[in-house]
Amino acid sequence: MLGRNFKFFCVVFCALPMIVNAEVLPLNDALRATYTACVGIDDELADLKKMAGINTAVTGVGTAVNTGATVVGIVKANKDKELERLLQELSEMEDGQESPTEEQVAQWGREFNQSYESAKSKKPLTEQINKLNEQSKKLGNWRTGLMAGGTVTNIAGAIIAGNNQVKGDLQTQIDNCKGSVKNLRDSIMQARINGEDVTEANNIVTACDEYNYVDISPINNRGKGAMISSIVGATTGAVGTVTSAVANTDKTRNDDSESGKQKEKNLNTASNVLAGASTVASAIATVFNATQISAIKKVANVAEKCTGVLK
Repeated sequence: MLGRNFKFFCVVFCALPMIVNAEVLPLNDALRATYTACVGIDDELADLKKMAGINTAVTGVGTAVNTGATVVGIVKANKDKELERLLQELSEMEDGQESPTEEQVAQWGREFNQSYESAKSKKPLTEQINKLNEQSKKLGNWRTGLMAGGTVTNIAGAIIAGNNQVKGDLQTQIDNCKGSVKNLRDSIMQARINGEDVTEANNIVTACDEYNYVDISPINNRGKGAMISSIVGATTGAVGTVTSAVANTDKTRNDDSESGKQKEKNLNTASNVLAGASTVASAIATVFNATQISAIKKVANVAEKCTGVLK
């Protein structure tokens, strides 16, 4: 009985190496599997890096355009404020609500005598009003156009950022590469026992094993951040464009009632605020795109090393 059990354990013990070795690929097969799994990742990452660079430029333009819209809106607000003051002054003069005192008349006379040439070239109040009104109208159109341009860049940025992320296929390929490198390491151990040269295989494992120490999640996280920021910028930009256009129509500008004046002022204020919000959103998207490039580079460096030793 004891002899029979002893024979059974001997058979099992002798069979164990055969079972283990059956799961280990021959070195050449493991090398081919690693090549198939790992080559091409660097090309995918290069495309991601290129698109992130393009998107950084796109959202950078959007930031500049929206900044321009904000600045133009502020300049317009100052022009409108001066225009309102002159219109009030003209209204008071026409209504006879402002009668100069003797002292004012005397002062005007002294000023006139002291600077006749300056007084002679000074434009009438109505001409100043017309000029300011024309400038305000032009600035309003510029603001609308700039905000429309910023909206377009933010839409483009959102689309690019949404697509410029690690997709399932690339993630699967990276995971497969990690698995093939692990199998290659096991094959190297067996090849050493068999007396084979494992120098090339060791170099591949050293380079490609770095995939285990890189994190690809920041690529997608920053891509999503850029997409969300661009969507916000596109939304505020679109609303701001419409608001600015309405504020600058003749119907709105020519409404001299108190409610009409307040409506125009509110629309212009809202337009400027929305332009500022679009600027901030575009700037944040630009930062996300720039940092996404950095995250891609970390993984791409590993991919380049791995592909370099495989080819």
